Amino acid sequence: MMMNSSASQPQVSLVIRCYNEERHIGNLLEAVGKQSLREVEVVVVDSGSTDRTLEIVGHYPVKLVQIQPDEFTFGRALNLGCAVALGEILVFASAHVVPCDDEWLEMLGMPFERPEVALVYGRQTGNEVTRFSEHQVFASLFPSVSDWDQKTPFCNNANAAIRRRLWEAHPFDEALTGLEDLEWGKWALEQGHRIAYETGAVITHIHEEDAGRIFRRYEREAIALRRIFPDSRMTILEMCQLLIHGVWVDLRMAFRQRRRPGTLLDILVFRTMQYVGTYTGLHHRSPVTHNLMMHFYYPGRRLDVG
Repeated sequence: MMMNSSASQPQVSLVIRCYNEERHIGNLLEAVGKQSLREVEVVVVDSGSTDRTLEIVGHYPVKLVQIQPDEFTFGRALNLGCAVALGEILVFASAHVVPCDDEWLEMLGMPFERPEVALVYGRQTGNEVTRFSEHQVFASLFPSVSDWDQKTPFCNNANAAIRRRLWEAHPFDEALTGLEDLEWGKWALEQGHRIAYETGAVITHIHEEDAGRIFRRYEREAIALRRIFPDSRMTILEMCQLLIHGVWVDLRMAFRQRRRPGTLLDILVFRTMQYVGTYTGLHHRSPVTHNLMMHFYYPGRRLDVG
């Protein structure tokens, strides 16, 4: 298979972005060590952790790259990790994900057997702490059927891989407030390459966000979306329609699953923050300043880099 590694030059490098991930990064690194694909180089890019993250990382054979908080963007962190990685295939994972089996990396590499494939992304699921509506988002964005010739640029760097030579031709956009993966996928399709979705490469993505962090996530992603696709629009009427529809669909699913009554509030909070955040980001007109970046990435000195 294409993703076999050699001792002198690892063909596969895993780049992990992290910030204050002491609860999760050890689980990810343990799981990487148990993968059927051996000799995978691991690069950890830390953006100023103040908890035990660096202590935990120090127990594993990884390359550590550190970036100051005031220099962080999603694209910059990835580019720094890619620059020191040796692999021909660059795999990306958020620090708060855990592979669902030992064949995750092998499955993520399978579509690269086709030379026209530039980018592969895998399936994502939630766990018991995942908000009900986010479970529905995962199910919608990451279906159970693979597609090795995807026509849209959607992808997600929480669980993805690209060819190094193509990253060298087009590094990640360091000025975006998010969706650097979408921008890269758009470029790849425009160059005549292919994007593959492999449902067998599955991870559990652990988001533990309060309402404010959900709002900021969707706001900054919408700001980035407007830059990538300048014609992106949402009226306040469309926002209300999407919000009502999203809540209604989630409530029906919750009723079918006989969820507890408190799920209603959880659904209302998530969907409201999702759509109001998106609306706000799409209507943002001010320059994306350094202070705004820090507001998105380090609110109260907490950062979600996945």
